[in-house]
Amino acid sequence: MRPLLPTTLLAFALMSGCASTAVRTDNPAQALAMQQRITWGVNAGSARQLQQQGWDRYLQAQLHPGKTVLPPAIQAQIDAMTISQMPMDQLVIGVEQRRKESNAVADDMAKQQAQKDYQQELNRLAREAATRSVLLDVYSTNQLQQQLSWFWLNHFSVHQGKHNLRAMVGDYEMNAIAPHALGKFRDLLGATVHHPAMLRYLDNEANAANRINENYARELMELHTLGVNGGYSQKDVQELARILTGVGVNLGADTPKVKPALQSQYVRRGLFEFNPNRHDYGDKQFLGHTVKGRGLAELDEALDRLSRSPATARFVSGKLAQYFVGDAPPEALVASMAQTFQKTDGNIADVLQTLFASEPFRQSLGRKFKDPMHYVVSAVRLSYDDKPILNAGPMLNWLSRMGQPLYGRQTPDGYPLADSAWASPGQMTTRFEIARTIGSGSAGLFRTEGPQPLEKPAFPQLASALYFQAIEPTLSPATREALTKAATPQEWNTFYLSSPEMMHR
Repeated sequence: MRPLLPTTLLAFALMSGCASTAVRTDNPAQALAMQQRITWGVNAGSARQLQQQGWDRYLQAQLHPGKTVLPPAIQAQIDAMTISQMPMDQLVIGVEQRRKESNAVADDMAKQQAQKDYQQELNRLAREAATRSVLLDVYSTNQLQQQLSWFWLNHFSVHQGKHNLRAMVGDYEMNAIAPHALGKFRDLLGATVHHPAMLRYLDNEANAANRINENYARELMELHTLGVNGGYSQKDVQELARILTGVGVNLGADTPKVKPALQSQYVRRGLFEFNPNRHDYGDKQFLGHTVKGRGLAELDEALDRLSRSPATARFVSGKLAQYFVGDAPPEALVASMAQTFQKTDGNIADVLQTLFASEPFRQSLGRKFKDPMHYVVSAVRLSYDDKPILNAGPMLNWLSRMGQPLYGRQTPDGYPLADSAWASPGQMTTRFEIARTIGSGSAGLFRTEGPQPLEKPAFPQLASALYFQAIEPTLSPATREALTKAATPQEWNTFYLSSPEMMHR
């Protein structure tokens, strides 16, 4: 393999963005650019679907998806996972029992091994969750839903390294985030507030009357709803923390003893628990309104107020615009999206419809630099279409090397959305290595444990009908010139996967 110097220079020279013009959706190449933005990346299957349906029908199917369709081999991989077969509460209670048993072992060597086994089981469950996530990103027909699931997972970020969250992140993504990714923001917010992964991550299980913990209350307003300039005060943080008292997690099978007068207030759903013994029943003054002390119903009132605030509409719309348009989306666009947000009671699909119909969105196509997740998934989608990979491990390793592992952001602000966070020389070097391993067929995506398949998978055929019919016309002359210098099909693949057009969406 020859050095990638021509492509490297080309990518750095054009890193700021590829040429773009206003999109006409009756132009196949331009409609493909729209598809590139709202999916994890085009492939032959999605391009055929777009050609058959036309842009408008395709977009509506993505905004209002039905049940996802996966290749049978991918569905089988997912169905075989422990996290697909066992409910989260049973899973977590099981690993907690293992932790308690390991701590009770008397022999030091045996205790160390038992504790190691416990940690390895948590790691295995987290890896299952991450594997399922990237397989859905690559193969799901509901591409916009998958992309929005990642966006909201990043918005309502939790870090798997805390406590036993490695056993919870799969359920958090699959049951709290994904079903609401294109629905009402209020439903999405409520699902995250009631999930044990969020409550454990931001310490609300420690929040009780007379022992207030403000951590979750602060992030709930600053990061999840109103935004840092959302007009709330430190007093509002304190009052929301009081509202959240008693909202926590029960990792055991036993129910706590509750005062007879409060027993009707006790709530247990899976691992989620509202313990009235720990709740502050005094009245609260929250965002200029009195919230009467009456138990868990206070939280619903607070979430209603937060989700329907004009500040939340602006903040959430601004983040969506940054993600889909660019680092500094026009104020008029954000205002229009916020207006739709308020008019539709936070219907995310309708807000995105406003975004995708806008001229700033169309003008931005091809200019947004891909973060690691977009680069890795788009490269695999384009390279293998619906051919099932057997090992997602290399993809997860690439994401870790580039600083964006799933469930790996330690701080609750989520990974940065700005292009500048990812467009560094070191980042580009890693991407060129990834391009080479995929392009040459040596990435390990088809390598499994144990005996290897008799038929060795060939390197991807990127110079396909999709390329010549739809992609080639969109490439810059410099990229096309670089591709002519490739000496082998593997090198051609590598050059194309390293091109500026592959680095942007």
